[in-house]
Amino acid sequence: MSLPLMPKATAVWLVENTTLTFDQIAEFCGLHPLEVQAIADGEVAVQMMGLDPIANGQTTLAEIERCQKDGDARLKLSAHAVPVSVVKHKGPRYTPIAKRQDKPDAISWILKAHPELSDSQISKLIGTTKPTIAAVRDRSHWNSPNIKPRHPVGLGLCTLPELDQAVQRATKGKKGADPTAAIMEHEDAPAD
Repeated sequence: MSLPLMPKATAVWLVENTTLTFDQIAEFCGLHPLEVQAIADGEVAVQMMGLDPIANGQTTLAEIERCQKDGDARLKLSAHAVPVSVVKHKGPRYTPIAKRQDKPDAISWILKAHPELSDSQISKLIGTTKPTIAAVRDRSHWNSPNIKPRHPVGLGLCTLPELDQAVQRATKGKKGADPTAAIMEHEDAPAD
């Protein structure tokens, strides 16, 4: 169930400016009817400024008038008032300082477990740089003796679906680039 933005402030405005019942206001704002009654009595939200749900597009005047005429009718939130879900942007993501030291371990694990991934795919997946990947690969990293291969999902540097998707893209790209590789794999497979 979607609630209006700033439910208590919206309830304050509805109590002050409409003749809606406490139950109608409570259901629309996601509050308890006794809380709405306390707002009306001046016991709760005394100095709170009311938020007009009509002005910010959460409902319409016609909807409020419809519900004022019928005490059993329920006020509905406008469809365009529901916020759009946040889309994850593609770009560098922030890694907390405590997890940054885990990146070389994750790189080492990926290089061993999934050598088909390119440096750019590893860089996007973990959020690191190509020079760091190269340093881990050729063991010239400053902390090379202490690097232990650890799964990046367990370290919280990526999710399992992101890792699976990157591996699928890499294997699809490798098979698509060399059609004879798929034939060779099929010929090398043991016969049933």
